[in-house]
Amino acid sequence: MATKMVSPAVLVPLQEALACAYWYKDDLRAFLRSATGEPELIAQLDWSGGSYKRTIVRQLVTTLAENQHRYLDTLIGLILATVEIDPSPLKRLDDGIAKYETAIAALNALRNLVEPYRAMRSEAEAAAQRRRLDQERAEREQALARETAELHAEFLTMHSQEAQARGYALEGLLNRLFTLYDIDVKGPFRIQGEQIDGAFTFEGTDYLLEAKWRKELSTSADLSIFADKVRRKLDNTLGLFLSISGFQPNAIELSGDGGRRMLLLAEGYDLAMVLDGRIRLDELLRRKKQHAARTGEILLRAADLLT
Repeated sequence: MATKMVSPAVLVPLQEALACAYWYKDDLRAFLRSATGEPELIAQLDWSGGSYKRTIVRQLVTTLAENQHRYLDTLIGLILATVEIDPSPLKRLDDGIAKYETAIAALNALRNLVEPYRAMRSEAEAAAQRRRLDQERAEREQALARETAELHAEFLTMHSQEAQARGYALEGLLNRLFTLYDIDVKGPFRIQGEQIDGAFTFEGTDYLLEAKWRKELSTSADLSIFADKVRRKLDNTLGLFLSISGFQPNAIELSGDGGRRMLLLAEGYDLAMVLDGRIRLDELLRRKKQHAARTGEILLRAADLLT
């Protein structure tokens, strides 16, 4: 696609409008500084007492037009700002009405040519907005990757900790991980004698969280106890049971028999894949829930998704 440029046909009407809209050079200089955002460039123009406004304006517009690879946005901005000038102060001068009418005619001549440049500015602003959003998204992803890597390093060191300390560390790690993904999370709490490892809200659904890290595989009894906790909450509440060591096969098969399945299961490898940056936490949770809703299977492994 050809590079967009300001047509030469606009340059003379622009110069005429600028020369006529301001009577005093100080007013013209203040406007040009504001409209271009290039104070150093404006300062380089010949503002000496013997210089004429038309000479100053021609020098500026020529510089901008001949260097559109650098000043295209500046030139378009100057055009759009110029057509918004209100020349009413000219009326207060000697022969002010004639000066005002001359300025209005020059500004109207420029206004008749300005619409393509409004469109160019809109396109440029939209492109700049897209670039800003892309940059912000890239920065968020970089921050997420960096902080997730830090959690991954902590997770690896936790393998050598004592069981109780490791359990507390896992609760803290999960809390921070959920927070990284802007998932509303609540740390461990106790209700009517029940110990709940945590709770979170994801895509409109409330979840209770159970996290276990022990050598043995989690059993059907473990799942049954947790399911009872979930069952005593509101109907739309689900449970996420994370067992770092995994589950006994019959525990997965029996869970939910005789009633609504209300648990999703996750294993240590699922968590490791999230911390290793192989899959996003929000994607994993979403896919686990979708799979359970469609198939009734409450354990969908990250490895299955990645392969």
